[in-house]
Amino acid sequence: MGQDHHVPPVTGPERDAPTLIGVDVGGTFTDFVFQTDTGLEVLKRPTSVPDPGVAVRSGVDAWMAQHSARRQAEQAPRIRHGTTIATNAVLQRKGARTALIATAGFRDLLVLGRQNRPSLYALSQSRPALLIPDELRLEVRERVTATGDVQTPLDLEDVDRVIDRIKAMDVEAVCVVFLFSFLYPEHERAVGRRLAERLPDTPVSLSVDVLPEYREFERTITTATNAWLQPGVGRYLSRLARGLPHRSFDVMQSNGGTTGLRGASRLPVHLLVSGPAGGVVGALDTARIAMATATPHIMTLDMGGTSTDVALCQGGTPITTESDIGGLPIRVPLIDIHTVGAGGGSLARVDSAGTLRVGPGSAGAEPGPACYGRGGHQATVTDANLVLGRLLPDWPLGGDDGVSLKPELSEKAVARLGAALGGRGTVETALAIVDIANAAMERALRVVSVETGHNPAEFTLLPFGGAGALHACDLAQGLDMRHILVPETPGVLSAQGLLLAETTRIASRSVLMTDQEARHTPAVVAQAVRELTGEARRLLEEDGQTDFAVAVSADMRYRGQSHELQVPCPTPVTPDTIEQTLENFHLAHEKRFGFTDRQNGVEIVNLRVMATCPPPPSPVQAPAAPAETSSPEPTGTTLAWFSPEAATPIPWYARTSLAPEHRVIGPALILQPDCTTLVGLGWQALVDSWLNLQMTPLSTP
Repeated sequence: MGQDHHVPPVTGPERDAPTLIGVDVGGTFTDFVFQTDTGLEVLKRPTSVPDPGVAVRSGVDAWMAQHSARRQAEQAPRIRHGTTIATNAVLQRKGARTALIATAGFRDLLVLGRQNRPSLYALSQSRPALLIPDELRLEVRERVTATGDVQTPLDLEDVDRVIDRIKAMDVEAVCVVFLFSFLYPEHERAVGRRLAERLPDTPVSLSVDVLPEYREFERTITTATNAWLQPGVGRYLSRLARGLPHRSFDVMQSNGGTTGLRGASRLPVHLLVSGPAGGVVGALDTARIAMATATPHIMTLDMGGTSTDVALCQGGTPITTESDIGGLPIRVPLIDIHTVGAGGGSLARVDSAGTLRVGPGSAGAEPGPACYGRGGHQATVTDANLVLGRLLPDWPLGGDDGVSLKPELSEKAVARLGAALGGRGTVETALAIVDIANAAMERALRVVSVETGHNPAEFTLLPFGGAGALHACDLAQGLDMRHILVPETPGVLSAQGLLLAETTRIASRSVLMTDQEARHTPAVVAQAVRELTGEARRLLEEDGQTDFAVAVSADMRYRGQSHELQVPCPTPVTPDTIEQTLENFHLAHEKRFGFTDRQNGVEIVNLRVMATCPPPPSPVQAPAAPAETSSPEPTGTTLAWFSPEAATPIPWYARTSLAPEHRVIGPALILQPDCTTLVGLGWQALVDSWLNLQMTPLSTP
């Protein structure tokens, strides 16, 4: 058992100074990937609470200290960061004291909302807590019509009176949302200038900068959320930059592209799924190489310590502009990720009815699961897996500097829970904990597949995160999936994805025109695209980016519909490309809903331009040499429980001992510092040329 638990470099043993660092902060661990001239090296550290930036700084400094001699001759590496700071603020409702300035008569938009309800037939409804209280929702006299004409000019004296009230109420941030400002932005701009003059240290969010699109409630809530997040996110990023001086930073956005510190601080609403987005980018890159296709069909399973994130990818990144995060309908482009509160640290408990529940509460990084020995007493999914022999105590989580596991504490915690369940045995209780966590994750996978009209059997399951590969076989079997792809370093794939992400800026605008109007006035569409392209270019140039490509899309619908589909728009804009865009919509509608309505009119609601810069170059990983035999020698054996009746002796393998063409027959464990993979009963794992594990059922012909 005396194995070297340091995470190995992906290619080459030489340890060079890094040129790029990916850092992903999770609820339990903070993951680092260091890209050098010879390959990648990885590191895991427990996430620091309450300031996650402490672990980020200490991890980077500790690793760089090992390369101080080389570092002196190198330029300081660029850091790319995935963060949950914005997500946690929304979920915990820990944002800034924010004021809203609205058009007279519309201060209560946040209260009125939409008629949509999460539980249609519930007799009583609970509403998410408002971000902005009643006394901070203010009005000024101004009005713009639905055609963009000024009906009531902006009353600047009224604006000054409102600012006087804001100054007296100890406000940390301000948002400005006027009716139809996306058609006539001058009123919002004028208020923004006045606020900058009189409240120079207070961040201000204008809806024309955050979301210049129609639907006033969604525009208001998205802009309010941005303002509400600005002070906290700005402080966090400033502390991080001060703690790691002389280094450039990129921050992962929810759409799978990165932005600079300035952009992240100005528009934190684009960071709401920053952390999980890196995992999807990394998963797609892994699948494209391993499956030798540019358009892999995969379902991602990112199981960490606090939650599990799943996504369905049909050849590319699944982007949506309709999402609900913490009860807030956020309308910015982001990767379509579904999250459930089931992770390695999910707490198991007995409810008032005597039923076993798992999650969504989590032990987090502090105190962590009982087996961490840091004061946690409640059983978690990690404790259950340790009791069942699916984790080995001699392999610390995260490597030699990681967390040593104490199985006796897991036994006590699970045994206490079993006693509370009427005297259930420890193994029986541990199996039940894992089954309940698996059921929650399987439901999540069904939400993104079956409930959207897709057959899971037609997709490859790609598990990652610290615990994903431990549960993958059970989940695939429940969904009749026949192929699992486990990356070489699944525990840090989200951090690795940060290195692969493009730098992106998105500019959008509501245009609200019919297909006939677009056909008759293509110059109007072309002018809007030019202006949006210029805006996206300006945002990129703020971060020193000049080499970029542009992709144009439109949100479109049939006349009478209240929802849109985003479709690509060929450029340059001409009568022919407008016809192609309309055809793209018909095809997308048929693919999504199973029919078209070509006799009906089509409406173009929003135009959107995405400007992208390629990621920094990365070393090319060469295929590994195949093994001389297909049957590797086990590193050891252990006892694992798959039923309460008896333990089963199973082999375990160090991941570093496996080479291409090696085949592992389940049940078996494959151990590495960042993750443990369970090859389930009736499954086999084949190591491919890129050192991924390709798992299939033994019965596969």
